[in-house]
Amino acid sequence: MAISPTPTTISDLPDVILSIIIAAVSDVRSRNSASLVCHKWLLLERSTRTSLTLRGNFRDIFFLPNCFRSVTELDLSLLSPWGYPLLSPNTPPATATLIAHLLRQSFPAVKSLSIYARNPSTLLLLASQWPFLEEIKLVRWHQRPQLEAGEELQSLFQVNQSLTKIDLSSFYCWTDDVPAALSAYPMLSSTLSSLNLLNPSFSEGLKSDQLKEVTKSCPNLKEFRAACIIDPRYIGFVGDEAVVSVAANCPKLSVLHLADTSVLVNLRADPSFEGYTADDSRITPSGLTEVFSGLPLLEELVLDLCNNIRCTSPVLEILNAKCPKLRTLKLGQFHGITMPIESKLDGGVALCQGLQSLSLRTVGDLTDMGLIAIGRGCCKLSKFEVQSCKKITMMGLRTLTSLLKRTLVDVKISCCKNLNAAMSLKALEPIQDRIRSLHIDCIWDYVEELQQDMEVMEEKPCNFDLNISEPIPDWDQPESDSMCGRNKRRRYTYDLNCPYMDYYNSSGNGLLCRRWESLEKLSLWIGVGEHLTPLADVGLEECPKLEEIRIKVEGDCRELPKPSRVQFGLSCLVQYPKLSKMHLDCGETIGYANTAPPGHMDLSLWERFYLLGIERLRSLTELDYWPPQDRDVNQRSISLPAAGLLQQCLNLRKLFIHGTAHEHFLNFLLKIPNLRDVQLREDYYPAPENDMSTEMRADSLSRFEASLNRRPISD
Repeated sequence: MAISPTPTTISDLPDVILSIIIAAVSDVRSRNSASLVCHKWLLLERSTRTSLTLRGNFRDIFFLPNCFRSVTELDLSLLSPWGYPLLSPNTPPATATLIAHLLRQSFPAVKSLSIYARNPSTLLLLASQWPFLEEIKLVRWHQRPQLEAGEELQSLFQVNQSLTKIDLSSFYCWTDDVPAALSAYPMLSSTLSSLNLLNPSFSEGLKSDQLKEVTKSCPNLKEFRAACIIDPRYIGFVGDEAVVSVAANCPKLSVLHLADTSVLVNLRADPSFEGYTADDSRITPSGLTEVFSGLPLLEELVLDLCNNIRCTSPVLEILNAKCPKLRTLKLGQFHGITMPIESKLDGGVALCQGLQSLSLRTVGDLTDMGLIAIGRGCCKLSKFEVQSCKKITMMGLRTLTSLLKRTLVDVKISCCKNLNAAMSLKALEPIQDRIRSLHIDCIWDYVEELQQDMEVMEEKPCNFDLNISEPIPDWDQPESDSMCGRNKRRRYTYDLNCPYMDYYNSSGNGLLCRRWESLEKLSLWIGVGEHLTPLADVGLEECPKLEEIRIKVEGDCRELPKPSRVQFGLSCLVQYPKLSKMHLDCGETIGYANTAPPGHMDLSLWERFYLLGIERLRSLTELDYWPPQDRDVNQRSISLPAAGLLQQCLNLRKLFIHGTAHEHFLNFLLKIPNLRDVQLREDYYPAPENDMSTEMRADSLSRFEASLNRRPISD
């Protein structure tokens, strides 16, 4: 009897090839699943893992894994109790040294380190374990220790002389600390290739002299990000002289981000704002011309200012000529970025044909004609963001998306007066089958008017046409059609007075197609007291691939009475079958923590309003939640209704609460059978130094984690 041969499987591949395949897998859960196949796969997965984020409590140091010998990027900033000193002052020196030594033995190949450095002792002890570190990211939201300027960073530089990349974007410190430390170690500063000082915790930002000193100390920088004082009303503001010195001191820059600290707060602006401030910036087009001429290697540029820069079209043309490698551009408070004159649309930023990402904030004179110019000129754009531009309308944005329908996959429309939710989605119809990431404002005004205008659209006359004869590709025809080739001159008519340039679906019945075939990430802004339920009615009805949604609620609920409806409307998201990740940010929702006047709700009832219905999202596995806050007492904590509603999310695996919680509220979460990872974070400036006696404490969290880990794990 013939014996059938054993079938060949992927495990029969040589170890070298199989390790390359496993190393190409980036998803963490997929890698963990691969390691459970057999012992051979386990060894190959562990030996090819190069990046690891370590979670857990240091009181359980015996759980420290020692099989990830090839890890070069180690993140220790999420260890619990989060935000507390990694090695408390009460820890004996011998014990602290032993813990640090065990970390080095478990991860001997670390070159990039992220740590929560609440005190200098933790920073010095851990950083010294890897003296050949090349990259470091420091995290701290708590108050800075009372030390001399630069003393904390100097202790780091003393034990790590090989650093090439430093990230202080999430590190609460003084602006004086950075120049002092860099000046004290000139050899290390001269080897730095990346420095990130884009820190919203800076009360003012880098002054002009500090910016000059930092860039002079680091002449070989390739990436530089900094929060600066650009408002001319402040002493030491950054002007032409300072930004020109950046280009002169660091000519090798490929990434340059300069932003005013006021724009890093990320609060919503007034949609009625005209876009022009009372004072102009002291950064002028002539100064920027000199900057661009000195940075020929520039690939990414962000100039996010808080004061006007006028007549910038010529200088942006110089940017295109002097920086041919430019791919990403973000401009804030720039005016006159395009020069559409009669039938000529080419000019200004529209000449930057190599751009792949363009973000515009508060461009006071940007109109539909300017959007058309951008759509025609920047033909490679895959990402486009527009914020606080009052004069643009649905017609101009729709024309832009039509011109870029082959490349555009990431769009953000925020705080534009003439673009509510329905109009924004209507403008994106030409790319709704291919867009992957989207942000809109949940403003439901004029939804009914939109439907009425669609019905009478054909009856309204068009009084103005912009006729352009250019060699524009005809994307709607096949390339083989000789009559509609790519180089054939065609006459395009852009009708800017017709209220809606409607696109019919493939059936030709004129009905609005509500299916967003490729949308994976959706971001929403919504005012406090508003409801989420009209989301499907305005056009986001079918999103079969939507996996992640971010919702930011902003406003002062102290000025509002009780809402007319019982719930915010999270249950309407059940129509998205693959929705697995949610960021619900109510951190900018301000209210009463404990007591409220008659007719008003306290924050616990508002939390119930926003979380009611979340239990219906059965596919949800990851949740980041920012509770509302009472700024008068600097309190951000989940309430009893919130804990009760969160415990009904039975399929949650990860729950990150950006605030505190009572211990008995945390015990509610133990009823979630699949919950594996819980984080409590006070990641806002400044984080409370001492939690209230009834709030979350380190011992309370340790008891909760012990109870969480004692439960059986099914997978």
